[in-house]
Amino acid sequence: MRRLWIAFAPFIVLSIVHVAALAAHADALAAPTKLTLMPLLAFAVVWGSRGTPWTTPLTLLVVAIGLSWLGDGAGTFFPFAPELPMMLLFFGLAHLVYIWLFWRRLAVHRVPPWAAVYAVWWVVLLAVLWPHLGNLSIAVAVYGLVLGGTAFAASRCHPLVAWGGVFFLTSDSVLAFRLFLPDAMPAWTSPLVMLTYCLGQGLIAAGVLVAIRARRTAAAKTPVAA
Repeated sequence: MRRLWIAFAPFIVLSIVHVAALAAHADALAAPTKLTLMPLLAFAVVWGSRGTPWTTPLTLLVVAIGLSWLGDGAGTFFPFAPELPMMLLFFGLAHLVYIWLFWRRLAVHRVPPWAAVYAVWWVVLLAVLWPHLGNLSIAVAVYGLVLGGTAFAASRCHPLVAWGGVFFLTSDSVLAFRLFLPDAMPAWTSPLVMLTYCLGQGLIAAGVLVAIRARRTAAAKTPVAA
């Protein structure tokens, strides 16, 4: 755990700086720190996994973080394309990788009954936002499915991963209302989006590392049949 805290320290510190910059409307600081968050999280994964074999779950995790980074910087990296569709594309791909990772590689139990709330969330979100989505209606509906699918799949995993899914879902839910119902959202919801996003991504990454270590420890303690 000490190694994890050390590995995640730069990401945690920069997350605090970024959220504070958003709250203070310091755009000159908020913009570059946003694009540094996911690279620091990927660094935390690599550093935190030192001393153990690199496996497919770690690769999937880093790929999902990389796709999230492209989503974060869609307007910067792809100035020739509409920002919102590009953001939805890359985050949608990131969520598909997360679903694969959680469902096929890290699941430790069945889907808990409380996870049915994610289906309710999707229906309610679309019911409220649909009149305001315009030609993005289908794209947002599909993105909502994969976003809810990430949280749903995460509910089968280590509690850190499950909570990460909750915070990630919260972040994108608040962001959706800020994008499509901006007049209904107070200014403080801007830093809230990134606070819950950083919590979600950080908890998912830490949870994956903890789950992998727990599996290896359990496997090492399992006696080999003669």
